[in-house]
Amino acid sequence: MSVKYYLTCLFLCFINVTISQNCNLKFQGIIKDFHDGTPIEGAYIKMEGSNLYAISDERGNFVFNNICTVNFKASVSHVSCDPKIVTVNLNEKAFFEIRLEHHIEELIEVNVTSKVNKKSKTAQETVIKSDVLERYSSLSLGDAIKEIPGISSINTGNSIVKPVINGLHSSRVLIMTNNVRLQDQEWGIEHAPNIDINSAESISLIKGANALEFGGDALGGVIIVNPSRTFNKDSIFGKTMLNGHSNGKGYGFNTTLTKTLSKGFYINGQVSHKQTGDYKTPDYFLTNTGSKKTGFSAFTGLKKLEYGFEVYYSYLKNKIAILRSSHIGNVEDLVNAINSEEPTIINDFSYDINAPKQEVIHQIFKVNYYQRFKNFGKLDVQYDYQNNHRFEFDIRRGDDRDNAAIDLELKSHTFKSTLKLDSNSDNIYKIGLLAGYQDNYANPGTGVRRLIPDYQKFDFGIFSIGNFKPSDKLTIDIGVRYDFNRINAKKFYQTSRWIERGYDDDFSDIIIEDFGTQLLVKPSFDFHSVSLSTGLSYDLGKNRSILFNYGLSNRAPNASELFSDGLHHSAARIELGDLRILKETSNRISGTYNYDSEKATITVEGFFNHIHNFIYLEPTGVETTIRGSFPVWEYKQVNAILFGADLNMRYEINRKFVVQNKSSFMKGKDVSSNRDLIDIPSLKTTNLVRFTNKKWSNFSAEIQSELVFRQRNFPNNNFEAYIPRTDSFILVDISSPPPTYHLFNVRSDFDLKISKKENVRVAFSINNLLNTSYRENLNRLRYFADEIGRNFSIQLIYNY
Repeated sequence: MSVKYYLTCLFLCFINVTISQNCNLKFQGIIKDFHDGTPIEGAYIKMEGSNLYAISDERGNFVFNNICTVNFKASVSHVSCDPKIVTVNLNEKAFFEIRLEHHIEELIEVNVTSKVNKKSKTAQETVIKSDVLERYSSLSLGDAIKEIPGISSINTGNSIVKPVINGLHSSRVLIMTNNVRLQDQEWGIEHAPNIDINSAESISLIKGANALEFGGDALGGVIIVNPSRTFNKDSIFGKTMLNGHSNGKGYGFNTTLTKTLSKGFYINGQVSHKQTGDYKTPDYFLTNTGSKKTGFSAFTGLKKLEYGFEVYYSYLKNKIAILRSSHIGNVEDLVNAINSEEPTIINDFSYDINAPKQEVIHQIFKVNYYQRFKNFGKLDVQYDYQNNHRFEFDIRRGDDRDNAAIDLELKSHTFKSTLKLDSNSDNIYKIGLLAGYQDNYANPGTGVRRLIPDYQKFDFGIFSIGNFKPSDKLTIDIGVRYDFNRINAKKFYQTSRWIERGYDDDFSDIIIEDFGTQLLVKPSFDFHSVSLSTGLSYDLGKNRSILFNYGLSNRAPNASELFSDGLHHSAARIELGDLRILKETSNRISGTYNYDSEKATITVEGFFNHIHNFIYLEPTGVETTIRGSFPVWEYKQVNAILFGADLNMRYEINRKFVVQNKSSFMKGKDVSSNRDLIDIPSLKTTNLVRFTNKKWSNFSAEIQSELVFRQRNFPNNNFEAYIPRTDSFILVDISSPPPTYHLFNVRSDFDLKISKKENVRVAFSINNLLNTSYRENLNRLRYFADEIGRNFSIQLIYNY
């Protein structure tokens, strides 16, 4: 044999030995749940760049034998888990412990056919999904959540809408937007929440004081506005909505775009604009009722299993006109307006926004970081800053006619942290703390006596919540929270007002300077509050379940209730706070019965709420100023009870027809003097019939009947006013509610398929189909004009 033959054989043997040695490598490990360390069976492990894969056994173990490659990546996935990529170097180690996020969220059907995650398993909670919110793109948060039984609104015209939850509103309703508590001068009835509904993917509503994580002062409930979700995959998607409606000749658009990466990075941007002109009742234009709203938001961050962060910013500017005829110069104007069937001022249609009007700019900045710990839990840390700048413009003359009568700037800083201990899925605990600081600056350059003074507010809170699952059918939640609030103010009082209200006896120690006709005072108040919540959910079987809740909550009075002292121009009334006002204490009991089958859904909710030292605002008489005579409204305290029931029934006749009923009933009593409470919603029932045919481009059509009964339980707050022109006294009837009204609304929509990933949703609707003239009891402008008439709307939603 030649030398060449021997060398060739030797080389081939060497190659064979080398390959044989490298292919003896072993890659093995165990798949565990990140939270409690329990093994995960059925996880799929695949070596990238090859056809090799393994599946974990009942102990979570897996093994790859005869591996030839030292360095490679392996993908790990499992049903209900976030997938994970593992980098492997077999020279360093051969056994790997791999942790997956294995939280199977409970999916509960709510409202129509949507399935979404709830924030609480034992609270009276409803979730509104994006397809429902899209219908209200050109409207407001307050309009959208009226989809839920038990929810109404208190309005100042059509553009200023405040949510009312089982009879409670304003400071008693807590609003969370992207995990930030909204701080926006919510004390005024005519102060609408500064939320752009187009930035929300879903809204969760928790009735009652059963969400202690968010605050202990939510006597009415918590509204949680959830932003768009992101996913760990390489994708870009978005949505553009165009809206137009006939009444008010309004138009608007909204665009949202999201970019996500498989490595966990994401970025989202959203911009919206909408404008309306003067609305119209069936018989006349509502002069000066237009609005213009512009919003922008953006957030970016990193979402991984072990850690992540997010940075968020939003900007919202609202310009809102207030019905010209609602501005009264004196009590005689008010009497004439109430007795007149039409507004005293009616002009042709216009987009102009003139005084009286509001301009509000609200900005939010948030940064959040989270860290997960194996076999322990998750830590969240967050800081947010808000700036709310509110201008209210009165009808003025002379050099000041273009100046705001109220100019308030509220700056809020909040730091909070929560720790969720979820290593045992049957017993989950959450503890957290919050520290906040607010500074309110009331610009003295308005030329008008300041209604709200400068003040500083300090907040501190700590809470603990436990979620327990004693059995497969029973879930129990228990929570406790402590809050400390301090408010330091500095304001001028007229000496005559100071003496009239008896402050000279009770608060002489807070006077820091006496100017003769005015006193400069420096009030400071501390409030300590303890809140409790307990709830249980029990599965009765056969698609039935019950919920029970008890909540104890306390709310410290706000700056308006304590310090208001002067003419509130946009409300055309004198408002007086009281330095003696104490914190409110609510004891609320509620129960819910749920039946949820394939064809039928029935939810019945009942509640009873006793509020000690309930704070309310009511008219007490008339006061004459250099501007004229105005009604005087004072903040008072009583012991009150509120009780009622909400019903939601849905039945699927067949695959095409669905019928639904939503009804709400409640009462409110002042038990201190045995009389009815003011501003309690009327009995309301809504019926709907919907037809759907998915074969017709996902076509649907519906007709809705909305029946609102006259409120027959109300306090008599009428008063007599002196009219100098006639030298007589006249009864001012501001209490009698308007009559029952019945509205019909229709809607239809369908899809136009553009490509596999693109489609356009076309929707057409008519509200107040029969052009009915009516007035709503909880609209502050009901004294002056009817509600709007028939309104045609069209909407295009482009998903891509």
